Amino acid sequence: MKMKTALSVVAAAAVALFAQSSFAQDTTKSRADVKAEAKANKTPAGEAGQAPAKQPKSDKTKAERKAETAEAKKAHELAPAGETAGEKATSGTEKVSKSDKAKARAERKAEAVKLRKEGKLAPAGETAVEKK
Repeated sequence: MKMKTALSVVAAAAVALFAQSSFAQDTTKSRADVKAEAKANKTPAGEAGQAPAKQPKSDKTKAERKAETAEAKKAHELAPAGETAGEKATSGTEKVSKSDKAKARAERKAEAVKLRKEGKLAPAGETAVEKK
């Protein structure tokens, strides 16, 4: 037991000796150099956390902006409201002719019949996984 204790003490001393050199500070600067550097980097009191002044977003008054918007509205030049980013919004209430609806339905039905005959139609309630 004494041998293990002695080895652990020697190991701890070696670690402490090598660790001290890694934490050593740069000693080439004189005290006057360090003081001068700290004084040069000093921030005046109360100015450390202040954000720079914000620039106004527009140089026009509210009345000028409202007038421009009213003119654009009269000329039908306003972009549609919402997240369309300039594209024409589709409301889903556009009128589609009955013949187009019937044609699209007939195409879907024909495709379903074809898939059923080939055995590739997914059973109801299951994901569409192709049979092998």
